[in-house]
Amino acid sequence: MKLSKSLYTRGLQCQKSLWLKKNKKEVLSLPDDSAQAIFENGNDVGDLACKLFPNGKTVPFKLGFEDMIIQTKLWINMGMKNIYEASFSYDDIFVAVDILEIVDAAKKEVKIYEVKSSTEVKDVYLHDASIQYYVLNGLGYNVKQVNIIHINNSYVRGETLDINQLFSIVDVTLEIKELQKNIKSNIESFRNTISNPIEPNIDIGTHCSNPYSCDAIDYCWKHIPKYSIFDISRLSTKKKFEYYKNGILEFSQLEDLESFSVSQQIQIASEKQNKTIINKPAIKEFLETLTYPIYHLDFETFQQAVPQFIGLSPYQQIPFQYSLHIEYEDGTLEHKEFLSPDSIDPREQIAISLTNHIPKDVTVLAYNMGFEKGVIRKLADLYTSLGSHLMNIHDNCHDLMIPFQKKDYYTPLMKGSYSIKYVLPALVPEFENAYKDLNLIHNGGEAMQAFANLSKIDDINKKEEYRKALLEYCKLDTLAMVRILDKLKECVR
Repeated sequence: MKLSKSLYTRGLQCQKSLWLKKNKKEVLSLPDDSAQAIFENGNDVGDLACKLFPNGKTVPFKLGFEDMIIQTKLWINMGMKNIYEASFSYDDIFVAVDILEIVDAAKKEVKIYEVKSSTEVKDVYLHDASIQYYVLNGLGYNVKQVNIIHINNSYVRGETLDINQLFSIVDVTLEIKELQKNIKSNIESFRNTISNPIEPNIDIGTHCSNPYSCDAIDYCWKHIPKYSIFDISRLSTKKKFEYYKNGILEFSQLEDLESFSVSQQIQIASEKQNKTIINKPAIKEFLETLTYPIYHLDFETFQQAVPQFIGLSPYQQIPFQYSLHIEYEDGTLEHKEFLSPDSIDPREQIAISLTNHIPKDVTVLAYNMGFEKGVIRKLADLYTSLGSHLMNIHDNCHDLMIPFQKKDYYTPLMKGSYSIKYVLPALVPEFENAYKDLNLIHNGGEAMQAFANLSKIDDINKKEEYRKALLEYCKLDTLAMVRILDKLKECVR
């Protein structure tokens, strides 16, 4: 049975997942748009990292495994110093090394470089590299060094991109050699699992999402109710599985309520009694902190692993859009918005627009204001001429999430969450399908990806359709805030 480095690390996470991948892959979930974006981002980072080792050649995957191996041998024999996706097979295991540096071809001395778009070295990366070491060592290569290349998130881009500063190269050779002790037994175990016609009897557990969220979750978790003890907010994963192991899945089975926090007790009591719990004094106190007009604000941002604009660090949130619903005391609403053109640094334009639309000393309302305040604070640091005005907006932010986070208003329909996507349909039923009914963009992840990819769209009409969809999505976010605030006001009248 052939293995690969991805199958090896899958087996380390869960052998049932490995068995399903090889024998029953139709039950596995397909990658969603978010997962696909992460995959594409990893490819882009990998391609850029190759420039750290110039004048090399890439072994194309389209050749197929056997020809990839032949091509790799050919280039090594021709004296090539750097090979990208260098491919090898040993003990019926196929690996493609992200970057292979040939130190001395005659002595078969090489260095391995595994490229990751992460900002740190994770344990799973060591296992990934360890199987590569095992294969090359088995083929007689003297692996002088094994390295993980990852993104340096402390790097700040100047006028030009410095890839030597963007990437960190970490020598993990000692850790990889230590891991060799268990590789053969792991491989034997994985092969026995794969060849067994009977699906492994492995129960769900913390391994289902560590180190990666498994694509077999829908299959393996089908016996878990849609709303269960796994949805109790801020309850540790360890504690949830303790209840599960003791046969407790439903809220109705919970008896030791005193062991839960006050917030968790509210959720459990609300579910068991099927009733809405409202702390009117607390909600009234929150509402009294707001003055009219109220500026309901929501940002959309995107990230770049490789910063394209001056002053940016990898994965820094870049605001490209906002929606602003201005609510007056008589209930009148005024809407303003901003959406940056693509292919430019949007930060200065959005900062100027924000100060034009929001005057000083007014109530600014956000949902989970820490995010909005973080965006504004970075803009204020960057554009000092607007800094005073921006920090005034920052300092006048209030958080609409607080009453729900504290469970001063809680209904079973929220299912333990205080995300606006749960709170909105719970409080305003007519908005239940509002996000589902939108065109093209239905959540923040889709908005982020859509804007990041706008520059790649040549069709003007299609690009305009996406821009319109982005505006409608962000507008709905702030309109949702208005409607939620209305419900809070109604409950204390």
